[in-house]
Amino acid sequence: MQEIKIPELAESITEGTIAEWLVQKGDKIEKGDAIVELETDKVNVEVNSDFTGIITEIIQGEGEDVQVGDVIAKLDENVTSGSVAASDKEVETAKEEVKESPATEAKEEKVNTAEKQEDSGNKGDIIATPAARKRARELNIDLSAISPRDPLGRVRPDDVEAHASAANNKKETKQVKKEETGNPERTEFEKPVERVKMTRRRQTIAKNLVNVQQQAAMLTTFNEVDMSAIMKLRSERKENFIKKHGVKLGFMSFFTKAVVGALKEFPLLNAEIQGNELVIKKFYDIGIAVSTDDGLVVPVVRDADRLTFAGVEKEIANLGEKARDNKLALGDLQGGSFTITNGGTFGSMMSTPILNAPQVGILGMHNIVKRAVVMPDDSIEVRPMMYLAVSYDHRIVDGKEAVSFLVRIKQMLEDPTDLLLEG
Repeated sequence: MQEIKIPELAESITEGTIAEWLVQKGDKIEKGDAIVELETDKVNVEVNSDFTGIITEIIQGEGEDVQVGDVIAKLDENVTSGSVAASDKEVETAKEEVKESPATEAKEEKVNTAEKQEDSGNKGDIIATPAARKRARELNIDLSAISPRDPLGRVRPDDVEAHASAANNKKETKQVKKEETGNPERTEFEKPVERVKMTRRRQTIAKNLVNVQQQAAMLTTFNEVDMSAIMKLRSERKENFIKKHGVKLGFMSFFTKAVVGALKEFPLLNAEIQGNELVIKKFYDIGIAVSTDDGLVVPVVRDADRLTFAGVEKEIANLGEKARDNKLALGDLQGGSFTITNGGTFGSMMSTPILNAPQVGILGMHNIVKRAVVMPDDSIEVRPMMYLAVSYDHRIVDGKEAVSFLVRIKQMLEDPTDLLLEG
């Protein structure tokens, strides 16, 4: 008999929730077959079997939390699915035969008598009928804890039942009291509500966001960018770009390249704190926040500084598709140095993005709105404008550096020719 355990998943992941069993008891599986889908803090992963055989027992059900090393099922390498079914049938048949056998009843009576003598020797004056002793064993009740109503002190079955009923009532009362006083955040409503358990990913997102706000000295600086030049460039080159590269020329490649250029000039925004040290990263792995049905995930575009505009667009499209199909691997989410989030896709005009710890900077994009803008010659023109926001950890990034970083991004976006040359 082999035990199937939760394997080591990743250095930062030690537990998860069983999302779905892919096999059932009695199924024959081969070594390497996926047997269960596990929901972790970051992605859903499939656990594969290290053995070939028949699933004989499923220990942890769907929705239960498990940790690395926990046994979730058992597998027999020496049986077939038919023999498992036959074995189960034989066990049930044997149970029926034992239940109906007169010899069994006589044997049980002897056991009761022996236990009665043993109890009398060990527990002094406790006197109980065989039926009461049997019922006490079934309910796991100590006979010495029961107060009999018989004047002679003899414990009867109804005494056992009364004791069990009183214990259950006491337990329920304590549970109700605990729910009323132990969880002050739980509110009962007079009108209809629906209670839905938070997914592990949503719980982790909530926990991480609160931790960031408590542990980092987070500030946000804002600016606005005139998107006229980028929109004109995209309009002129979009058809040729698609024909040549097979992907659309979107806004994200411009912003990713602008962020990389600004990070090279202001490297502290590409750093993190480890103990009493600053780790200034010399690589540019840019996280792109993607919204999914299960919550926000941040897959990482690796070495964005080495990719072309087309390369950035292809990688973002690939990661976005994997995120929506729930096919991201752990490696797709680890090790980012800076993050970009685009609330504008949902119509956000302005927001304060929260840091993606342990990173110390995040850029927030917003929707593009046509507004009247005063030009350098004092004329007024209608321009497509976007608000930008950079949140940063003030423990290592000063206000001047954060503002200058955002101004540099603005300059490159408003002059995409310069951005293309720099990129």
